[in-house]
Amino acid sequence: MTLRFYFFLTVTTLFCLSTSAQNSSVPYRVMFWNVENLFDTQHDSLKNDYDFLPEAIRKWNPKRYQKKIDDVARVIAAVGEQTIPALVGLCEVENEYVLESLVKYSPLKEQTYQYTMTNSPDERGIDVALLYQRDKFKLLESRSIQITKKEANYRPTRDILHVTGIVPTNDTVDVFVVHFPSKAGGAKESEKFRMQVARKLSNEVDSIIATRYLPQVLIMGDFNDYPNSRSIAEVLEVKPISIKAHPTRLYNLLDNEVESEYSFGSYKYKGRWQLIDLLIVSGNLLDNNSSFYTTEKNAHIARLHFLLTNDPKYGGKQPYRTYNGMKYQGGISDHLPVYTDFILK
Repeated sequence: MTLRFYFFLTVTTLFCLSTSAQNSSVPYRVMFWNVENLFDTQHDSLKNDYDFLPEAIRKWNPKRYQKKIDDVARVIAAVGEQTIPALVGLCEVENEYVLESLVKYSPLKEQTYQYTMTNSPDERGIDVALLYQRDKFKLLESRSIQITKKEANYRPTRDILHVTGIVPTNDTVDVFVVHFPSKAGGAKESEKFRMQVARKLSNEVDSIIATRYLPQVLIMGDFNDYPNSRSIAEVLEVKPISIKAHPTRLYNLLDNEVESEYSFGSYKYKGRWQLIDLLIVSGNLLDNNSSFYTTEKNAHIARLHFLLTNDPKYGGKQPYRTYNGMKYQGGISDHLPVYTDFILK
C-alpha cells in the first residue's frame, strides 16, 4: 500500500467518526408528577393547611415530612434511570420551603436543580412548580398566570406556570405546568371550571404560536380530565399522534399508554385506572428532522414497583399513597409519574 492510500484511509475514517458523532442522539428526559400534598409542618395563616400539622388528625410531623421529601427525591432519580431528568414538573407542592428541602436537603442535593413555582390563591395553598437543571435548561422567563373569577361559586384554583428556556441545542422551549380544578362536587358540575382554565391555557399557547418564529410548546400537568374530555379535546384541541403532526397543533404523547379505556393510567379511582396526568406537545416537537424532538414511543407512565401496592377492594394494583383518607400509610403519592425522552441532535 502507498502512503497516499494510508492518508486516504485515515481521512475517511476520521470523517466517518465525526459524522457519526454529529448524528448521534442524546436523551433529554422530562417528567411530570402530582406528589400528593407535599406540605411542610408549619401553619401558614393565609392558607387552609390545618390537616397537615403535627397536632392535626393526620399527625403530619417532621419525621413523616422528611420521609416524604426523601421518597420524592428517590422517585425522581429512579425515573431518570442512568440520567437524572432535565425538567421535572410537580403539582401539589405547598411553598418554596418544600422545594428547598427537595433540591438541597434530600438525595437530590448533588444535582444542579433550580426551581420556579407559582404563588396561587388556592385555598389549601398548593401550587405547581418546575425543577430544572441549570446546565440543561437556561431559564429566560417564568411567570404565573392567574385564573380570574367568573362564577359566583368559583373557588380560587392553581395558577398556570409558564416557563421559557433554552435547551442545549439552542432551541427555545415554552413549558406550561398545570393543575386543573378537581371534580369535587361532581364531574358535570365542576366541568365549567376546568373548561375555564383550558380556555386560558389555549389563549396563552395561541399567543406563543402566533409570535414565536419556531414555536415549541410543552404542556404537562394533572388535568383532572381525560384526553377525550371537552377541556382537552375541544378547547385545547389536542389530537392523537396517529394524525400527521401539524407544526402548530397540540398532540397527546401518552395516547399509546392506554390499551383500552380504564385499563391503565396515572391515577386509580374506584377500581378504574384513569389517564389524567398528561404530556402535550406542539407539532414542531414531533419533527424528527429538528435538533430537539420526541415521539409517542418515548412517552411512558412510570410503573415503578415501589410506587404500587395491592388494591384489596378492587383487585390488582393501585398507587401507594401517603394517606388513605386520614390514615397514614407511608406511601409516596396517589398518582404515578409520566415522562418522555426528547432527542438532542
